[in-house]
Amino acid sequence: MGDVESPAYVPGHGLLKGRTAVITAAAGAGIGGATARRFLEEGARVLISDAHARRLKEYEGELAGEFEGVDSLPCDVTDERQVRALFDTAVRVHGRLDIVVNNAGLGGTSALADMTDEQWSKVLDVTLNGTFRCVRAALRAFRESGSGGVVVNNASVVGWRAQAGQAHYAAAKAGVMALTRSAAIEAAEYGVRVNAVSPSLAMHPHLVKVTTPELLAELTAREAFGRYAEPWEVANVIVFLASGYSSYLTGEVVSVSSQHP
Repeated sequence: MGDVESPAYVPGHGLLKGRTAVITAAAGAGIGGATARRFLEEGARVLISDAHARRLKEYEGELAGEFEGVDSLPCDVTDERQVRALFDTAVRVHGRLDIVVNNAGLGGTSALADMTDEQWSKVLDVTLNGTFRCVRAALRAFRESGSGGVVVNNASVVGWRAQAGQAHYAAAKAGVMALTRSAAIEAAEYGVRVNAVSPSLAMHPHLVKVTTPELLAELTAREAFGRYAEPWEVANVIVFLASGYSSYLTGEVVSVSSQHP
């Protein structure tokens, strides 16, 4: 199958008008940054966060030059105090919280036999424990408000399939999937939906810096379209999960890839 060109960018349709969202790891060119932009195009107000304060502030400025309703607050999802401050700020600044997108994650490559405890723990603490901290904070906020809400977690196809050198990341992302399903059952009691997206390869400049050309080519070749996803294509699925169009969908992991097992 020959390569398929990326489709044209889809304009916003006001699907999230009047809603407020928190988005983690949203300081630029990846899925989090694309999600922030798409949410603003769909009429939402957003509080973006990231552990990289300088890049976060720069991206806030870029978005603020085009949209109203964007604020930022640095947040390291491995620090419970910072997570609590992020969610408290969202409610204080915007008066409400409707959507939480947990995008923060950390990868790495190491053969399992050579992997250190530190390498394992660092990936798990950001990718799985960080998602847990933010889901917990979101559910507490939604339970207190009594007005429902939506959580969208970022998983990965690696949580389903094997990939050499990725045992820690695969375990973390499989944990995010299980966390999503369990949280959805508990959150339904107070009208909250919890779902996840599971992308494979969404290309952005940082990924190119930390991934070998050989691996990028291999992952691209596995996809049915013969190309990587644009970050905004994953963001579009997140918009769907955050919108009223998915009002009866909870506890699901939606593959944004042809590599679902």
